[in-house]
Amino acid sequence: MADNTILVEHRRVGRQAHYRVLTLNRPDRLNAFIAPMHHALRQALIEAERDPSCRAVLLTGAGRGFCAGQDLSERVVNDDGPPPDLGATLDALYNPLIRRLRAMPLPVVCAVNGPAAGAGANIALACDLVLAARSASFLQAFARIGLAPDAGGTFFLTRTVGPARARGLAMLAEPLSAEKAEAWGLIWKAVDDDALMEEAHATCAKLASGSAAALAAIKQGFEAASTNSLSEQLDVERDAQRRLGRAGDYREGVRAFLEKRPARFQGRF
Repeated sequence: MADNTILVEHRRVGRQAHYRVLTLNRPDRLNAFIAPMHHALRQALIEAERDPSCRAVLLTGAGRGFCAGQDLSERVVNDDGPPPDLGATLDALYNPLIRRLRAMPLPVVCAVNGPAAGAGANIALACDLVLAARSASFLQAFARIGLAPDAGGTFFLTRTVGPARARGLAMLAEPLSAEKAEAWGLIWKAVDDDALMEEAHATCAKLASGSAAALAAIKQGFEAASTNSLSEQLDVERDAQRRLGRAGDYREGVRAFLEKRPARFQGRF
């Protein structure tokens, strides 16, 4: 990326597949977001999805933190100036990012290497698998500056930790440790600091070696389940199995199981 706010690295898995590592790269500002960083990250995600050999994405932060959310130096308003339209900022920047992370067929792993605050915490929660260093923390910082959670925070928190804990996290704006986030079911796993990136890369390599079509269907199925009735969700599962059962990856998976060998998946979502 030309402005260098997002670093992109390709990690190969075998001869035909790879995953991409996207690093938020404003370490002097705890990787707080500015508009060009949004555009760079959006483009990096689009390019990863369009690349037929890319099978997963790893999102992390440079330096001592994952992301401090919005860079508030872009939001300073003089007393005699017009008030900002923060809703327009969400419509233009944060909401499209969250929607893309949730809708893209590639699995997205987030390695939270330090503090994740405000929208930074909720961008992490929008990813499919969240690993965090034990020294990391999650902070719904919005109430501290007179705002309510955004970037999907009210959605993700109530569905992962329940309404009581969600309200506490949002209203009290107190940091949540990585270990408690794991215990509460907010994230997948808390990892020793010095093992975080090794674990994250191993997770991405495993995903990149899997069936791209199956992983995409898993994402789509869980996303639909957040609003579907049981009857509607059973139809989603039926349609996904019908589609997957006709694909080459299923045939290869069954053969590999019967032959007691690792499957060599080739399909694309």
